Amino acid sequence: MKAFFQTLKNIYKIEDLRKRILYTLGILLIYRLGSFVVLPGLDPNQLGALEEQTKDGIMGLLDMFSGGAFSNASVFALGIMPYISASIVVQLLGIAIPYFQRLQKEGESGRTKINQMTRFLTVAILILQGPAYLANLHAQLPQSAFVLSGTLFTVSSTIILIAGTMFIMWLGEKITDKGIGNGISLIIMIGIIARLPFSVAAEFFSRMEELSGGLVMFLVELIILFVVFMFTILLVQGTRRIPVQYAKRIVGNKQYGGVRQYIPLKVNAAGVMPIIFAQALMFIPMLFTRFDATAGIAAAFSYTGFLYNFTFALLIILFTYFYTAITINPNQMAEDMKKNGGFIPGVKPGKKTVEYLDSIMSRITLPGSIFLAIVAILPAFAMIFGVNNQFAQFFGGTSLLILVGVVLDTLQQVESHLLMRHYDGLMKSGRIKGRSGGGL
Repeated sequence: MKAFFQTLKNIYKIEDLRKRILYTLGILLIYRLGSFVVLPGLDPNQLGALEEQTKDGIMGLLDMFSGGAFSNASVFALGIMPYISASIVVQLLGIAIPYFQRLQKEGESGRTKINQMTRFLTVAILILQGPAYLANLHAQLPQSAFVLSGTLFTVSSTIILIAGTMFIMWLGEKITDKGIGNGISLIIMIGIIARLPFSVAAEFFSRMEELSGGLVMFLVELIILFVVFMFTILLVQGTRRIPVQYAKRIVGNKQYGGVRQYIPLKVNAAGVMPIIFAQALMFIPMLFTRFDATAGIAAAFSYTGFLYNFTFALLIILFTYFYTAITINPNQMAEDMKKNGGFIPGVKPGKKTVEYLDSIMSRITLPGSIFLAIVAILPAFAMIFGVNNQFAQFFGGTSLLILVGVVLDTLQQVESHLLMRHYDGLMKSGRIKGRSGGGL
């Protein structure tokens, strides 16, 4: 405890770090306040049907990622997910279209153009999602909930929803530039964390009222959640180090190289993206169950059904290999090593190095993808054992992976500031390792 307070004191002493943390907290507070601002023209007292719709399923996930703004019919109701969807599309275009591949290699100017295209694509997605969200409001809420109606409400609310998401993007960029951590990731994380206290309270009262285990069962659930949390940290931080020897080079009077370094290859290089891709596909059969609930399809593809979770896990494993293949390029790694006079001991440069790196990635991706699939389906097992639907989401899946990854990345940045000023890090032994990138 003494070391903890000493660390807080060290953080406070560093003026730049203190300002960045306070700035980040201020921006996140603005975001949380905005999630409670209801769309103009709606009666906030009649949103009960919308809250009931977002208790579970696809709507529950959307509401979680928006921090409750979806069920509040807020100006931030569409959240940051349209931007995430646009980013994924642009990443995929970078594989298939040579023009985007050239932009990725142009450095800062190329990244600026890609970011601009991502924003335009986000607006296009919002133009489609805005009216769809409003149509859902009309389907779920009574007519008396709409103070305004007709074309005026649809047009004005669509513009507000688009502006809300673009404002969230701007807030995220401000955190990245002037705050601490990755802004977009922190905004998603704070929305997920905002649901945690209510979920824990709901589970506690559920256990106490239904007499299904009482306080003992609730404590057992917390212990299991802690174990899953630690397991997820190992999944996020796991790496395989590849030794690279750099040959000695003498340029003028200076000597370069002659040292051994290590390339850290992530066990879970794909991050949370395979779950997002797989979940998007799994929503398709779930939509059809509404039209044929008597044929057994609904039961087979229920959230806790065997067929749903088996297919979901299989898709995650496949998408993990796919996303790892497009983010880790052995050819580029081998070429960079060759340019810098480096080689893997015992492996010939060139084609043999590419084959070696590719084989290593295939071996470590398999257990990584299996572990990722296990974490993804853990909430379904929690529900089967009687855990509240909202609380069960924190036993694994997208929410837990995002929480762990973003927290580790942010703490790593804080620790870097401490070490630069010659203070002790956040841990006495070892250093905090984040993900390979700052985003999702």
